[in-house]
Amino acid sequence: MKLHTISINNLKRRKAKMAFLTIGLMVGIATIVTLVTLTRSMSSDIERKMDEFGANILITPQNNGLSMTYGGISLGGVTFDQREIREEDLAKIKTITNHKNISAVSPKVLGSIKIKNHDVLLVGVNFEYELKMKQWWKIFGNEPKFEHDILLGSDASKVLNVSPGDDLIIKGETFKVAGVLDQTGSQDDALVFAGLAKAQKLLGKEGKISMAEVAALCSGCPIGDMVTQIAEKIPDAKVTAIQQVVEGRLKTLDQFKRFSYAMAGVVVFIGSLIVFVTMMGSVNERTTEIGVFRAIGFRKSHIMRIILFEAALVSLLAGFLGYAVGMGGAKLALPFMAESKNAHLVWDTTVAFGSIGLALTLGLLASLYPALHASKMDPTEALRAL
Repeated sequence: MKLHTISINNLKRRKAKMAFLTIGLMVGIATIVTLVTLTRSMSSDIERKMDEFGANILITPQNNGLSMTYGGISLGGVTFDQREIREEDLAKIKTITNHKNISAVSPKVLGSIKIKNHDVLLVGVNFEYELKMKQWWKIFGNEPKFEHDILLGSDASKVLNVSPGDDLIIKGETFKVAGVLDQTGSQDDALVFAGLAKAQKLLGKEGKISMAEVAALCSGCPIGDMVTQIAEKIPDAKVTAIQQVVEGRLKTLDQFKRFSYAMAGVVVFIGSLIVFVTMMGSVNERTTEIGVFRAIGFRKSHIMRIILFEAALVSLLAGFLGYAVGMGGAKLALPFMAESKNAHLVWDTTVAFGSIGLALTLGLLASLYPALHASKMDPTEALRAL
């Protein structure tokens, strides 16, 4: 009779206890697989959503300025040699090395304009990209879709005394207020938004823009590299990265991952305790059996190999079942936990092999002391129990 035959026969005799051990370890592995898979899938989804919320690269005109003070009193500043950005230059952004990491580019033209005897700041934007970048905007009414549709900030609508659906006369042209922004607490509340081409015409800045915001996928490559690449393509512009936005996003994702891995560590510890207690109890129940083996000539190494082989078989089974159950649980939980309905489950072979390897390692390590304890049993005392 070979050693592995003894191990298999023992598992068959103690089906209930081995089933309990398998289920206990399987639940631990399944929990880890679910946590790791959900973390990766949700991180990818959150990362994509965060990259869509707001800009992290700002393109402004290059200019030289002089700050004037005398006797400690500020006399304001003087700006000279200001270079304007041409709208056609923004097409060069799509030619940079890391152009695939650009989510959206939102050009803007700004200028003061008089409406109903009130001086307001008119901002020309591409509404398709602007609304994509500023998904926190809540619009009362409809989104602007036509050339003569405009969008008002909450304060601007109060000053001009208009509501969604009303008409406004701007430089002899009739515009329809498509919607009004809910109060944001920022400068957007006092602005009047119009289509980029129409705003350029009203302000006499055809083909020119005042600034551009770029939403870059900060996880794909360093933002600093993209800033340098854009600056090389548009030398007349000043390109800066909004570091606080980038660092804040990455820190949030890092904290989310740390929490998940900490929870996985707790589950690993609990799983190892289950294996240790169950195997230790199994060894104590088999005192007589082990004594017989020792009496007929089995060495200590043989006893250890029998115990560890049993643990390895149970651990491998728990690893396979745990991965399958864990992926199934992650697939069911992802639609409820992810922000986006289009979140995709991340299938990674590393997780599959890692879960099986972890189950095997965990089972063997937790069974090592029980195996040592079994090998050190005195055969004489064990046989007295017969």
